Amino acid sequence: MSEGSLPAPAPAGTPRTAGRSAVVVGGGLAGITAALALADAGVRVTLLEGRPRLGGLAFSFQRGELTVDNGQHVYLRCCTAYRWFLDRIEGAALAPLQDRLDVPVVDAAKPEGRRLGRLRRDPLPVPLHLGRSLAVYPHLSLAERAAVGRAALALKGLDLADPALDTQDFGSWLAAHGQSPRAVEALWDLVGVATLNAVAGDASLGLAAMVFKTGLLSDPGAADIGWARVPLGELHDRLARKALDSAGVRTEVRTRVTSVSINENGTWSVQVPGERLETDAVVLAVPQREAHELLPPGALDAPGRLLEIGTAPILNVHVVYDRKVLARPFFAALGTPVQWVFDRTHASGLRTGQYLALSQSAAQDEIDTPVADLRARYLPELERLIPGTRAAEVVDFFVTRERTATFAPTPGVGRLRPGARTKAPGLYLAGAWTATGWPATMESAVRSGVSAADAALGALGRPRPRHLFEFEEAA
Repeated sequence: MSEGSLPAPAPAGTPRTAGRSAVVVGGGLAGITAALALADAGVRVTLLEGRPRLGGLAFSFQRGELTVDNGQHVYLRCCTAYRWFLDRIEGAALAPLQDRLDVPVVDAAKPEGRRLGRLRRDPLPVPLHLGRSLAVYPHLSLAERAAVGRAALALKGLDLADPALDTQDFGSWLAAHGQSPRAVEALWDLVGVATLNAVAGDASLGLAAMVFKTGLLSDPGAADIGWARVPLGELHDRLARKALDSAGVRTEVRTRVTSVSINENGTWSVQVPGERLETDAVVLAVPQREAHELLPPGALDAPGRLLEIGTAPILNVHVVYDRKVLARPFFAALGTPVQWVFDRTHASGLRTGQYLALSQSAAQDEIDTPVADLRARYLPELERLIPGTRAAEVVDFFVTRERTATFAPTPGVGRLRPGARTKAPGLYLAGAWTATGWPATMESAVRSGVSAADAALGALGRPRPRHLFEFEEAA
Protein backbone atom coordinates (compact mmCIF):
# COMPACT_ATOMS: atom_id res chain seq x y z
CA MET A 1 0.00 0.00 0.00
CA SER A 2 1.48 3.33 -1.02
CA GLU A 3 2.01 6.16 1.46
CA GLY A 4 -1.22 8.03 2.19
CA SER A 5 -3.40 5.48 0.40
CA LEU A 6 -6.10 4.19 2.73
CA PRO A 7 -8.03 0.96 2.32
CA ALA A 8 -11.78 1.15 2.02
CA PRO A 9 -13.63 1.23 5.34
CA ALA A 10 -14.64 -2.14 6.70
CA PRO A 11 -18.32 -3.00 6.10
CA ALA A 12 -20.54 -2.06 9.01
CA GLY A 13 -21.88 -5.54 9.42
CA THR A 14 -21.23 -6.29 13.07
CA PRO A 15 -22.56 -4.68 16.24
CA ARG A 16 -19.00 -3.65 17.16
CA THR A 17 -18.43 -1.56 14.03
CA ALA A 18 -21.97 -0.64 13.06
CA GLY A 19 -23.15 2.97 13.23
CA ARG A 20 -21.14 6.08 13.78
CA SER A 21 -17.55 6.72 12.74
CA ALA A 22 -14.63 8.84 13.93
CA VAL A 23 -11.20 9.79 12.68
CA VAL A 24 -8.43 10.36 15.21
CA VAL A 25 -5.54 12.47 13.92
CA GLY A 26 -2.32 11.68 15.76
CA GLY A 27 -0.95 8.41 17.10
CA GLY A 28 0.64 9.51 20.35
CA LEU A 29 -0.73 8.40 23.72
CA ALA A 30 -3.64 10.87 23.49
CA GLY A 31 -4.68 9.64 20.05
CA ILE A 32 -4.27 5.96 20.90
CA THR A 33 -6.38 6.42 24.02
CA ALA A 34 -9.12 8.29 22.18
CA ALA A 35 -9.20 5.66 19.44
CA LEU A 36 -9.42 2.77 21.90
CA ALA A 37 -12.13 4.48 23.94
CA LEU A 38 -14.24 5.25 20.88
CA ALA A 39 -13.82 1.77 19.44
CA ASP A 40 -14.68 0.15 22.76
CA ALA A 41 -18.00 2.03 22.62
CA GLY A 42 -18.80 0.64 19.18
CA VAL A 43 -17.64 3.56 17.04
CA ARG A 44 -15.88 2.74 13.77
CA VAL A 45 -12.47 4.42 14.14
CA THR A 46 -9.64 5.31 11.81
CA LEU A 47 -6.38 6.46 13.41
CA LEU A 48 -3.99 8.50 11.24
CA GLU A 49 -0.35 9.14 12.16
CA GLY A 50 2.20 10.97 10.02
CA ARG A 51 5.22 9.21 11.50
CA PRO A 52 6.13 5.62 10.64
CA ARG A 53 5.23 4.51 14.18
CA LEU A 54 2.90 5.13 17.08
CA GLY A 55 3.85 6.55 20.46
CA GLY A 56 4.35 10.26 19.80
CA LEU A 57 7.34 11.57 21.77
CA ALA A 58 7.65 8.42 23.87
CA PHE A 59 9.25 6.09 21.34
CA SER A 60 12.25 3.88 20.59
CA PHE A 61 14.70 3.54 17.72
CA GLN A 62 17.59 1.29 16.74
CA ARG A 63 21.24 2.30 17.04
CA GLY A 64 23.25 -0.67 15.90
CA GLU A 65 22.29 -3.51 18.23
CA LEU A 66 20.85 -1.12 20.84
CA THR A 67 17.16 -0.36 21.14
CA VAL A 68 17.17 3.22 22.41
CA ASP A 69 14.34 5.22 23.96
CA ASN A 70 14.36 8.82 22.79
CA GLY A 71 14.12 9.81 26.45
CA GLN A 72 13.57 8.35 29.87
CA HIS A 73 9.89 8.36 30.81
CA VAL A 74 8.55 7.49 34.26
CA TYR A 75 5.13 7.59 35.86
CA LEU A 76 3.81 7.54 39.43
CA ARG A 77 1.26 5.40 41.21
CA CYS A 78 -1.07 8.43 41.22
CA CYS A 79 -1.04 8.37 37.39
CA THR A 80 -4.24 6.36 37.30
CA ALA A 81 -5.06 7.11 33.66
CA TYR A 82 -1.68 5.96 32.36
CA ARG A 83 -1.94 2.88 34.55
CA TRP A 84 -5.33 2.19 32.94
CA PHE A 85 -3.67 2.62 29.56
CA LEU A 86 -0.98 0.08 30.42
CA ASP A 87 -3.65 -2.37 31.53
CA ARG A 88 -5.68 -1.75 28.37
CA ILE A 89 -2.73 -2.59 26.09
CA GLU A 90 -1.69 -5.50 28.37
CA GLY A 91 1.62 -3.86 29.21
CA ALA A 92 1.42 -3.22 32.97
CA ALA A 93 3.79 -6.07 33.83
CA LEU A 94 6.42 -4.54 31.54
CA ALA A 95 6.42 -1.19 33.39
CA PRO A 96 6.08 -2.08 37.08
CA LEU A 97 5.95 0.33 39.99
CA GLN A 98 8.28 0.41 42.96
CA ASP A 99 6.91 -1.35 46.01
CA ARG A 100 7.60 1.86 47.88
CA LEU A 101 9.01 5.25 46.88
CA ASP A 102 12.80 5.19 47.17
CA VAL A 103 14.96 7.76 45.36
CA PRO A 104 18.74 7.76 45.92
CA VAL A 105 20.03 11.35 45.79
CA VAL A 106 23.78 11.84 45.32
CA ASP A 107 25.40 15.22 46.04
CA ALA A 108 28.58 15.51 43.99
CA ALA A 109 29.70 18.54 45.99
CA LYS A 110 30.09 16.52 49.19
CA PRO A 111 33.11 14.37 50.11
CA GLU A 112 32.90 10.78 48.90
CA GLY A 113 31.29 8.59 51.51
CA ARG A 114 28.91 11.37 52.56
CA ARG A 115 27.19 11.99 49.27
CA LEU A 116 24.19 9.65 49.40
CA GLY A 117 20.78 10.62 50.72
CA ARG A 118 17.41 9.03 50.09
CA LEU A 119 13.86 10.20 49.65
CA ARG A 120 11.63 7.29 50.60
CA ARG A 121 8.34 6.70 52.30
CA ASP A 122 7.21 4.71 55.26
CA PRO A 123 3.88 2.81 55.51
CA LEU A 124 2.28 5.66 57.45
CA PRO A 125 -0.54 8.12 56.69
CA VAL A 126 0.11 11.41 54.88
CA PRO A 127 2.16 13.46 55.77
CA LEU A 128 3.91 11.14 58.22
CA HIS A 129 4.87 8.80 55.35
CA LEU A 130 7.73 11.14 54.42
CA GLY A 131 8.48 12.43 57.90
CA ARG A 132 11.36 10.13 58.77
CA SER A 133 12.95 10.51 55.34
CA LEU A 134 12.92 14.32 55.53
CA ALA A 135 14.07 14.27 59.15
CA VAL A 136 17.32 12.54 58.18
CA TYR A 137 17.71 13.92 54.64
CA PRO A 138 21.40 14.87 54.67
CA HIS A 139 21.27 17.40 51.84
CA LEU A 140 19.35 19.95 53.93
CA SER A 141 20.13 21.52 57.29
CA LEU A 142 17.88 20.90 60.27
CA ALA A 143 16.36 24.36 59.88
CA GLU A 144 15.76 23.80 56.16
CA ARG A 145 14.05 20.48 56.85
CA ALA A 146 11.72 22.14 59.35
CA ALA A 147 10.94 24.90 56.86
CA VAL A 148 10.18 22.29 54.18
CA GLY A 149 7.60 20.71 56.47
CA ARG A 150 5.88 24.06 57.03
CA ALA A 151 5.85 24.82 53.30
CA ALA A 152 4.42 21.38 52.55
CA LEU A 153 1.54 21.99 54.92
CA ALA A 154 0.90 25.38 53.31
CA LEU A 155 0.98 23.75 49.88
CA LYS A 156 -1.48 21.10 51.01
CA GLY A 157 -3.88 23.89 51.95
CA LEU A 158 -3.95 25.48 48.49
CA ASP A 159 -7.14 25.16 46.46
CA LEU A 160 -6.21 23.80 43.04
CA ALA A 161 -9.46 25.20 41.64
CA ASP A 162 -8.33 28.76 42.39
CA PRO A 163 -7.38 30.34 39.03
CA ALA A 164 -5.14 32.84 40.83
CA LEU A 165 -2.60 30.08 41.42
CA ASP A 166 -1.90 29.96 37.69
CA THR A 167 -0.87 33.62 37.67
CA GLN A 168 1.95 33.12 40.22
CA ASP A 169 5.29 31.41 39.88
CA PHE A 170 6.25 28.56 42.18
CA GLY A 171 9.69 29.95 42.99
CA SER A 172 8.32 33.18 44.46
CA TRP A 173 5.79 31.21 46.51
CA LEU A 174 8.56 28.98 47.89
CA ALA A 175 10.69 31.98 48.81
CA ALA A 176 7.73 33.60 50.55
CA HIS A 177 7.30 30.39 52.55
CA GLY A 178 10.84 30.31 53.87
CA GLN A 179 12.49 28.02 51.34
CA SER A 180 16.21 28.65 50.90
CA PRO A 181 17.89 28.34 47.48
CA ARG A 182 19.45 25.11 48.77
CA ALA A 183 16.04 23.67 49.70
CA VAL A 184 14.71 24.56 46.26
CA GLU A 185 17.66 22.83 44.58
CA ALA A 186 17.84 19.78 46.82
CA LEU A 187 14.13 19.02 47.08
CA TRP A 188 11.57 21.14 45.27
CA ASP A 189 13.41 21.36 41.94
CA LEU A 190 14.67 17.81 42.29
CA VAL A 191 11.07 16.70 41.86
CA GLY A 192 9.64 19.69 40.02
CA VAL A 193 12.10 19.95 37.15
CA ALA A 194 11.58 16.29 36.25
CA THR A 195 7.77 16.51 36.36
CA LEU A 196 7.16 20.08 35.15
CA ASN A 197 10.15 20.50 32.81
CA ALA A 198 10.87 23.87 34.41
CA VAL A 199 12.66 25.26 37.45
CA ALA A 200 10.47 26.61 40.23
CA GLY A 201 10.88 30.24 39.19
CA ASP A 202 9.59 29.49 35.68
CA ALA A 203 6.68 27.25 36.71
CA SER A 204 3.04 28.05 37.38
CA LEU A 205 2.18 27.72 41.05
CA GLY A 206 -1.05 26.02 39.99
CA LEU A 207 0.72 23.23 38.12
CA ALA A 208 3.43 22.86 40.75
CA ALA A 209 0.88 22.65 43.53
CA MET A 210 -1.01 20.02 41.56
CA VAL A 211 2.17 17.92 41.20
CA PHE A 212 3.17 18.08 44.86
CA LYS A 213 -0.33 17.80 46.31
CA THR A 214 -1.21 14.82 44.14
CA GLY A 215 2.14 13.07 44.17
CA LEU A 216 3.38 13.65 47.70
CA LEU A 217 0.48 14.87 49.81
CA SER A 218 -2.57 12.87 48.71
CA ASP A 219 -1.92 9.19 49.39
CA PRO A 220 1.10 7.47 50.97
CA GLY A 221 1.87 5.50 47.82
CA ALA A 222 1.03 8.19 45.28
CA ALA A 223 4.66 8.98 44.37
CA ASP A 224 5.90 5.41 43.97
CA ILE A 225 7.79 5.41 40.65
CA GLY A 226 7.21 3.17 37.67
CA TRP A 227 9.14 2.89 34.41
CA ALA A 228 9.35 0.59 31.40
CA ARG A 229 11.67 -2.37 31.68
CA VAL A 230 11.35 -2.79 27.92
CA PRO A 231 11.81 -0.27 25.10
CA LEU A 232 9.01 2.30 24.96
CA GLY A 233 8.26 1.18 21.42
CA GLU A 234 7.27 -2.22 22.79
CA LEU A 235 4.54 -0.53 24.83
CA HIS A 236 3.46 2.51 22.85
CA ASP A 237 3.84 1.07 19.36
CA ARG A 238 3.73 -2.74 19.23
CA LEU A 239 1.33 -3.44 22.12
CA ALA A 240 -0.72 -0.33 21.37
CA ARG A 241 -1.05 -1.39 17.72
CA LYS A 242 -2.11 -4.87 18.83
CA ALA A 243 -4.78 -3.40 21.12
CA LEU A 244 -6.02 -1.09 18.38
CA ASP A 245 -6.24 -3.95 15.91
CA SER A 246 -8.16 -6.09 18.40
CA ALA A 247 -10.57 -3.20 19.00
CA GLY A 248 -11.26 -2.91 15.28
CA VAL A 249 -9.42 0.38 14.77
CA ARG A 250 -7.98 0.94 11.30
CA THR A 251 -4.51 2.37 11.96
CA GLU A 252 -2.53 4.11 9.23
CA VAL A 253 0.99 5.43 9.77
CA ARG A 254 3.00 7.57 7.34
CA THR A 255 -0.31 9.28 6.61
CA ARG A 256 -0.26 13.05 7.02
CA VAL A 257 -3.54 14.93 7.37
CA THR A 258 -3.54 18.12 5.31
CA SER A 259 -6.96 19.55 6.17
CA VAL A 260 -10.07 19.02 8.26
CA SER A 261 -13.39 20.57 7.21
CA ILE A 262 -17.07 20.31 8.08
CA ASN A 263 -19.62 19.32 5.47
CA GLU A 264 -23.04 20.88 4.90
CA ASN A 265 -24.76 17.89 6.49
CA GLY A 266 -22.72 18.20 9.71
CA THR A 267 -20.30 15.38 8.96
CA TRP A 268 -16.57 15.92 8.57
CA SER A 269 -14.03 15.52 5.79
CA VAL A 270 -10.42 14.65 6.59
CA GLN A 271 -8.00 15.10 3.70
CA VAL A 272 -4.88 12.97 3.33
CA PRO A 273 -2.67 12.68 0.25
CA GLY A 274 -4.75 11.06 -2.43
CA GLU A 275 -7.93 10.53 -0.43
CA ARG A 276 -10.69 12.23 1.53
CA LEU A 277 -12.26 10.47 4.50
CA GLU A 278 -15.86 11.22 5.50
CA THR A 279 -16.68 10.77 9.18
CA ASP A 280 -19.07 11.78 11.96
CA ALA A 281 -16.44 13.04 14.40
CA VAL A 282 -12.79 14.08 14.43
CA VAL A 283 -10.33 14.11 17.30
CA LEU A 284 -7.23 16.24 16.75
CA ALA A 285 -4.62 14.60 18.98
CA VAL A 286 -1.60 16.52 17.70
CA PRO A 287 0.70 19.22 19.15
CA GLN A 288 -0.81 22.64 19.66
CA ARG A 289 0.77 24.29 16.62
CA GLU A 290 -0.33 21.49 14.32
CA ALA A 291 -3.82 21.65 15.82
CA HIS A 292 -3.88 25.38 15.13
CA GLU A 293 -3.03 24.73 11.47
CA LEU A 294 -5.80 22.15 11.09
CA LEU A 295 -8.58 23.92 12.99
CA PRO A 296 -11.38 25.18 10.73
CA PRO A 297 -12.48 28.82 11.17
CA GLY A 298 -14.67 29.39 14.22
CA ALA A 299 -13.71 26.17 16.01
CA LEU A 300 -12.21 28.15 18.90
CA ASP A 301 -12.99 31.67 20.08
CA ALA A 302 -9.30 32.56 20.26
CA PRO A 303 -7.31 30.01 18.23
CA GLY A 304 -4.23 32.22 18.46
CA ARG A 305 -3.91 31.25 22.11
CA LEU A 306 -2.65 27.85 20.99
CA LEU A 307 0.38 29.58 19.50
CA GLU A 308 0.99 31.36 22.82
CA ILE A 309 1.53 28.04 24.61
CA GLY A 310 5.30 27.84 24.77
CA THR A 311 7.41 24.71 24.56
CA ALA A 312 10.27 23.39 26.67
CA PRO A 313 13.10 21.05 25.61
CA ILE A 314 14.51 17.87 27.12
CA LEU A 315 18.02 16.62 26.39
CA ASN A 316 18.98 12.98 26.89
CA VAL A 317 22.61 11.91 27.14
CA HIS A 318 23.36 8.24 26.42
CA VAL A 319 26.60 6.56 27.54
CA VAL A 320 27.61 2.93 26.98
CA TYR A 321 30.47 1.60 29.12
CA ASP A 322 32.48 -1.58 28.59
CA ARG A 323 31.60 -2.86 32.08
CA LYS A 324 29.01 -2.48 34.81
CA VAL A 325 29.59 0.79 36.66
CA LEU A 326 26.32 1.37 38.53
CA ALA A 327 24.50 -1.04 40.84
CA ARG A 328 21.31 1.02 41.27
CA PRO A 329 18.51 1.18 38.66
CA PHE A 330 18.53 5.00 38.88
CA PHE A 331 19.52 7.97 41.00
CA ALA A 332 19.09 11.74 41.13
CA ALA A 333 22.03 14.12 41.45
CA LEU A 334 22.84 17.45 43.10
CA GLY A 335 25.89 19.71 42.81
CA THR A 336 26.35 18.80 39.15
CA PRO A 337 24.72 19.46 35.78
CA VAL A 338 23.54 15.82 35.84
CA GLN A 339 19.89 15.51 36.91
CA TRP A 340 18.70 11.87 36.75
CA VAL A 341 20.61 8.77 35.66
CA PHE A 342 18.91 5.50 34.64
CA ASP A 343 20.32 2.06 33.86
CA ARG A 344 18.88 1.07 30.46
CA THR A 345 21.16 -1.94 29.87
CA HIS A 346 18.58 -4.72 29.94
CA ALA A 347 15.83 -2.77 28.17
CA SER A 348 18.15 -1.83 25.30
CA GLY A 349 19.26 -5.41 24.65
CA LEU A 350 22.89 -4.66 25.49
CA ARG A 351 24.68 -7.93 26.23
CA THR A 352 27.99 -6.70 27.64
CA GLY A 353 28.86 -3.57 29.59
CA GLN A 354 26.32 -1.06 30.87
CA TYR A 355 24.18 1.60 29.22
CA LEU A 356 23.26 4.70 31.24
CA ALA A 357 20.77 7.35 30.15
CA LEU A 358 20.85 10.87 31.61
CA SER A 359 17.55 12.73 31.51
CA GLN A 360 18.11 16.50 31.44
CA SER A 361 14.89 18.50 31.70
CA ALA A 362 14.51 22.27 31.32
CA ALA A 363 17.46 22.03 28.93
CA GLN A 364 17.12 25.39 27.18
CA ASP A 365 20.79 26.21 27.67
CA GLU A 366 22.06 22.88 26.30
CA ILE A 367 19.58 21.68 23.71
CA ASP A 368 21.73 22.86 20.78
CA THR A 369 25.15 22.20 22.33
CA PRO A 370 27.39 20.07 20.05
CA VAL A 371 27.83 16.43 21.02
CA ALA A 372 31.58 16.86 21.54
CA ASP A 373 30.97 19.64 24.06
CA LEU A 374 28.35 17.59 25.88
CA ARG A 375 30.75 14.67 26.03
CA ALA A 376 33.44 16.90 27.53
CA ARG A 377 30.95 18.20 30.09
CA TYR A 378 29.13 15.05 31.18
CA LEU A 379 31.72 12.27 31.20
CA PRO A 380 33.78 13.97 33.94
CA GLU A 381 30.58 14.59 35.89
CA LEU A 382 29.73 10.90 35.73
CA GLU A 383 33.22 10.10 36.99
CA ARG A 384 32.56 12.39 39.96
CA LEU A 385 29.24 10.73 40.68
CA ILE A 386 29.96 7.07 39.87
CA PRO A 387 33.37 5.79 40.94
CA GLY A 388 33.06 2.72 38.74
CA THR A 389 33.20 4.84 35.60
CA ARG A 390 36.74 5.98 36.28
CA ALA A 391 38.34 2.73 35.15
CA ALA A 392 35.73 1.98 32.48
CA GLU A 393 35.98 2.62 28.76
CA VAL A 394 33.28 4.60 26.98
CA VAL A 395 32.10 2.41 24.11
CA ASP A 396 29.49 4.84 22.79
CA PHE A 397 28.28 8.36 23.57
CA PHE A 398 25.34 10.03 21.84
CA VAL A 399 22.48 12.40 22.58
CA THR A 400 18.81 12.69 21.71
CA ARG A 401 17.14 16.08 21.64
CA GLU A 402 13.47 16.90 21.93
CA ARG A 403 13.33 20.66 21.35
CA THR A 404 9.57 20.81 21.90
CA ALA A 405 9.29 17.93 24.37
CA THR A 406 6.52 19.51 26.47
CA PHE A 407 4.47 22.64 26.72
CA ALA A 408 6.14 25.22 28.96
CA PRO A 409 4.33 25.29 32.35
CA THR A 410 4.77 29.04 32.74
CA PRO A 411 2.49 31.22 34.88
CA GLY A 412 -0.63 32.02 32.88
CA VAL A 413 -0.52 28.92 30.69
CA GLY A 414 -3.72 27.61 32.26
CA ARG A 415 -5.88 30.20 30.48
CA LEU A 416 -4.36 29.18 27.15
CA ARG A 417 -5.09 25.45 27.38
CA PRO A 418 -8.39 24.55 25.68
CA GLY A 419 -10.75 21.80 26.75
CA ALA A 420 -11.68 18.79 24.66
CA ARG A 421 -14.75 20.37 23.08
CA THR A 422 -14.56 22.97 20.35
CA LYS A 423 -17.32 25.25 19.03
CA ALA A 424 -17.53 23.05 15.93
CA PRO A 425 -19.89 20.13 16.68
CA GLY A 426 -18.08 16.86 16.14
CA LEU A 427 -14.54 18.25 16.47
CA TYR A 428 -12.52 17.55 19.61
CA LEU A 429 -9.02 18.24 20.90
CA ALA A 430 -6.63 15.94 22.74
CA GLY A 431 -3.02 16.16 23.81
CA ALA A 432 -1.05 16.67 27.00
CA TRP A 433 -1.20 20.42 26.30
CA THR A 434 -5.00 20.60 26.62
CA ALA A 435 -6.80 21.50 29.86
CA THR A 436 -6.28 18.31 31.84
CA GLY A 437 -5.07 20.02 35.01
CA TRP A 438 -1.80 18.07 34.74
CA PRO A 439 1.58 19.17 33.39
CA ALA A 440 2.84 17.69 30.11
CA THR A 441 3.14 14.05 31.14
CA MET A 442 2.04 10.68 29.80
CA GLU A 443 -0.76 10.90 32.37
CA SER A 444 -1.96 14.19 30.91
CA ALA A 445 -1.90 12.76 27.39
CA VAL A 446 -4.02 9.75 28.32
CA ARG A 447 -6.46 11.89 30.32
CA SER A 448 -6.89 14.17 27.33
CA GLY A 449 -7.69 11.22 25.09
CA VAL A 450 -10.32 10.04 27.56
CA SER A 451 -11.86 13.53 27.73
CA ALA A 452 -12.02 13.84 23.94
CA ALA A 453 -13.55 10.39 23.57
CA ASP A 454 -16.08 11.10 26.31
CA ALA A 455 -17.17 14.32 24.62
CA ALA A 456 -17.42 12.61 21.23
CA LEU A 457 -19.39 9.66 22.61
CA GLY A 458 -21.91 12.01 24.15
CA ALA A 459 -22.45 13.76 20.82
CA LEU A 460 -22.61 10.46 18.93
CA GLY A 461 -25.16 9.01 21.35
CA ARG A 462 -22.89 6.20 22.48
CA PRO A 463 -22.63 5.05 26.11
CA ARG A 464 -19.37 5.46 28.00
CA PRO A 465 -17.53 2.16 28.38
CA ARG A 466 -17.48 1.74 32.15
CA HIS A 467 -14.00 0.20 32.23
CA LEU A 468 -12.55 3.30 30.59
CA PHE A 469 -13.47 5.49 33.51
CA GLU A 470 -12.50 3.18 36.33
CA PHE A 471 -9.30 5.20 36.83
CA GLU A 472 -11.42 8.25 37.77
CA GLU A 473 -12.89 6.30 40.66
CA ALA A 474 -9.41 5.20 41.74
CA ALA A 475 -7.95 8.71 41.55
